[in-house]
Amino acid sequence: MIALLGYQAALLLRSHRWLPPLLLYGASMAVGVQGGQPVLDCAGWAAATLLPVTAWLVRVCVTNEPAAARDCSAAAAGPGRVHLAAIGVALGAALLLAVAGSAVVAAVGDPHTAGRRAAVPLGSATAAGLAAAVVCALLGTAVGALCNRPLLRSTAWAVPSTVLAAFLVLFAGASPARAVVTGLVTGSRTGVVSIPWLSLAAAGALTAGAVAVACAFASRRT
Repeated sequence: MIALLGYQAALLLRSHRWLPPLLLYGASMAVGVQGGQPVLDCAGWAAATLLPVTAWLVRVCVTNEPAAARDCSAAAAGPGRVHLAAIGVALGAALLLAVAGSAVVAAVGDPHTAGRRAAVPLGSATAAGLAAAVVCALLGTAVGALCNRPLLRSTAWAVPSTVLAAFLVLFAGASPARAVVTGLVTGSRTGVVSIPWLSLAAAGALTAGAVAVACAFASRRT
């Protein structure tokens, strides 16, 4: 599996298809994360931005390999494992963005509540923001896994489905992504900071299920 992950990572780096989602993330951070803004508000923006960016990265990784090369790697290692490696590389890239984004938020965000009514512990705020970003990265991975090959092979279906699903997951009432972003924004008003352990567990379970479904379909249809 390590060799497959290295192979998929090399494919991603050489393709330069990671550049558009990276630019989207950078542009969104430049708009929503600025010096002097409350750190928890900045963390909520950074986490929310990461969900569609991660879904895009998953699409890039699962469609990156040429058909002939995909057939060869699937024959050698099994289509399910190859697909899992592609999704794993996308998630790994998203987690790197989560760490980088959290570092930027900690560096430029104001460690106070909205209106500067009370101080906010910077360490706790950074940890909560990173946890929220991980939740959004996990759910973005789930969206990308379910809205692209092998379940949806046509670009005409996969791209709009990925965009629509990403925003539904981000704004749906029962979504862990909405819960963590709302928690950060609420904490920016009240000064209460907490790690969203329940949302982390729910996002992990949902993502594991989505990836398992995608890999099972890959084994049947590739």
